[in-house]
Amino acid sequence: MRVLLQAHLDTAKSNDVIQSGKMPQVVKGLMDKIHPESAYFTTDHGVRTMYLVFDLEDPSQMPSIAEPLFVELGADLDYTPVMNADDLQKGLAQMK
Repeated sequence: MRVLLQAHLDTAKSNDVIQSGKMPQVVKGLMDKIHPESAYFTTDHGVRTMYLVFDLEDPSQMPSIAEPLFVELGADLDYTPVMNADDLQKGLAQMK
């Protein structure tokens, strides 16, 4: 299932990770694990935020994805099922 992972990073914890030089490894580890189709990095409500769209093959993957973000970056996370335009068209066609 295609999902949007929103990760809002704790400022103090992410500052520590950035200052230690480990942020590139943390982000690369996450990218290597989930292979997102898109990844965006910004601020939302004044905090560092990641938006990652990827295929969640099984709900059992959620802890292995989430725990490093919780532990290393103090992140608040939301997983949201999402569709692309092709998925939407397919879904709308099934409504007939």
